[in-house]
Amino acid sequence: MQAILTLLKQQNLFDKLEQLAPMPASVDEVAKVHTRQHIDYVHKLCQQHKPQLDPDTYLTPESYDVGLLSAGGALTAMRAVMRGNLDVAFSFGRPPGHHAEPHRAMGFCLFNNMAIAARHAQEEFGLSRIMILDWDVHHGNGTQKAFYHDPGVLFVSPHQSPLFPGTGHLKEKGEGAGEGYNVNIPLPPGCGDEVYSQVFTEIIRPLADRFRPELLMVSAGQDSYHNDPVASMNLSFAGFAMMARHARQIAEEYCDGKVVLTLEGGYHLGGLAEAVVTILSELSGWDRPLNHEPAPPAEPIYDDPFRIIGEVKAFHNI
Repeated sequence: MQAILTLLKQQNLFDKLEQLAPMPASVDEVAKVHTRQHIDYVHKLCQQHKPQLDPDTYLTPESYDVGLLSAGGALTAMRAVMRGNLDVAFSFGRPPGHHAEPHRAMGFCLFNNMAIAARHAQEEFGLSRIMILDWDVHHGNGTQKAFYHDPGVLFVSPHQSPLFPGTGHLKEKGEGAGEGYNVNIPLPPGCGDEVYSQVFTEIIRPLADRFRPELLMVSAGQDSYHNDPVASMNLSFAGFAMMARHARQIAEEYCDGKVVLTLEGGYHLGGLAEAVVTILSELSGWDRPLNHEPAPPAEPIYDDPFRIIGEVKAFHNI
């Protein structure tokens, strides 16, 4: 977050943003997605100064309160957009959220900020069609699980596979009434702008046309950046601009321009900051030159990504 805010201020863009002060989410609000047992467990471990929930997810004594505040940031962003105060709201929240499942924390995530905000968008504003686009390089297993039986949420996840957390297979398509509303696009390591562009034009945009969402929500992880140390994708900043442009076009066509974003992964600080500012510029219409830092030539490993795109299209009748 410091890297993002520093870059915004250095480029005289920070004052172009309307800053919203988040209120912490209440336990009742978080419990729309998570079990009370999970919420209480995180609280208890923080009170006891226990440092680890699992090998990836650490705690400090303040983590419970900060986790509620991060979830509250997503709620604040969603409500600002749904009440018409803003067209686009981006919650810069830490901890991130998309790995947190209803009954457990994992992958740096305590509470699922995006899922909590989406559930309240349904209940508070009566939305019947929400599209969650999760472009983090890791599969958003927690968000998938929260809405796996819900036809009111179309969850779409292009992600690197194999990679943590090991979920996100093509055939995970939802169950019961939610069957067909969970779309995973597992891509091999090494995919770059060309592959992601084809994913958006041949899969994500047609899905949006079919679903016609009332609200677009984006789990924006920037760890598919080509220099990110925890993954092996090959996106340039032009690739992030392309994804944000598609998001804006979907929102303009179906959602009255409404987009809510939450910050997920991104572990190269310079790349994360530049990607986020690129996304904000594309969504806000800022006249900011694109950083044309080239990615190295894309060399997908293990599999043919275009074959996988074809399989996803066939599986979901796109």
